[in-house]
Amino acid sequence: MSEKLKIHRFTDMRRLVTRLRDDLNGGNQDFVLLYAYNGTGKTRVSMEFKDAGKRKNKGKPDTLYFNAFTEDLFSWDNDLANDSERRLHINTDSEFFKGLKDLALDERIGHYLGRYADFLFDIDYDQWAISFRKGEDARHIKVSRGEENIFIWCVFMAICERVIDGLETYSWVKYLYIDDPITSLDDNNAIAVASDLAKLLRKAKSRTRPEAVVADGPGEAENPPRMVPAPIKAVISSHHSLFFNVVCNELKKDAHKKYLLQRPERGTTYTLRATDDTPFFHHVSMLAELQKASQGGTLYTYHFNMLRSILEKTATFFGCDDFSACIHGLADADLFSRALNLLSHGKYDIYQPSEMVDDNKKLFRQILDAFLRRYEFALPDIFERPAKRATATPAL
Repeated sequence: MSEKLKIHRFTDMRRLVTRLRDDLNGGNQDFVLLYAYNGTGKTRVSMEFKDAGKRKNKGKPDTLYFNAFTEDLFSWDNDLANDSERRLHINTDSEFFKGLKDLALDERIGHYLGRYADFLFDIDYDQWAISFRKGEDARHIKVSRGEENIFIWCVFMAICERVIDGLETYSWVKYLYIDDPITSLDDNNAIAVASDLAKLLRKAKSRTRPEAVVADGPGEAENPPRMVPAPIKAVISSHHSLFFNVVCNELKKDAHKKYLLQRPERGTTYTLRATDDTPFFHHVSMLAELQKASQGGTLYTYHFNMLRSILEKTATFFGCDDFSACIHGLADADLFSRALNLLSHGKYDIYQPSEMVDDNKKLFRQILDAFLRRYEFALPDIFERPAKRATATPAL
């Protein structure tokens, strides 16, 4: 365990981005995972990462990104005149959609969309417009903001598949930068999106391509080319503790760095707090989220998964092999242990989330309260104070 927290300070965003790129390149990391609260400037960091690549490559991009600007590439035509044919239009000027028509992504988009939503879509490539429907009767419907967001995410995932396949259209992509893909999504899809993303990222970092060779002798050109590594590395940033926790768990066996990203006092200085060999700061945030849900919010069955994860990390920090060490000696230790084993069983039950029954809510609160009384967690200054209303400036 670390004797002292690793805190890296950067006087401006460029220096911060240089560190992120150095981790992926000289640091030989496949992924950089950033946990940051809203208002930190995550979106601006993602755009600076993109711009840094263009500066290095004489104006040519090297980063395919997903952030708030990606969502802005789509705009609604609500057909105000007739109020009947509502369409989502695509901004084809973006590199994001280069070659989209020839890639025939409809099937792959539909594959992902079917996992998260219950509506269908049609793409008119002549008009570069998308219409949505639910069955044959409800056509040209206006989907919700959350449904629109998940559709755009599915488009991004489908394009990433083609990038990994090595299509020439996206041969310029060396990095993926993904910022808060679930900003407008509820928890129903948080785990599913995180799990699918991690699977795609593992495939990206293992990508290979044929080695470019020059034939020196007869017959050499006929030999199959040797495949060489051509990994695509990624940065993922999020304020969503559940999503971030799943991504961390899914990628824990791969080379990666985990940081808490902050912007103290909303100034120009940024800090990265490494969480590789110290208690994860995002788990402290998860604990606060569970406490909030327990005290007044809605408790879902997947909250047991989150609580067990926190107990496991706490047990590991104290050198114990099992989460039950955190509740050992309590009056209802055996009951608590059985409940956590049973009610957190299965792979990410949030695929079909459901609210806890009253008895389980009571049991959850008993376990959480007992855990907090034993360890008396204090929430340190890693939690950003809200900006003053008079001077607040929304961060992109």
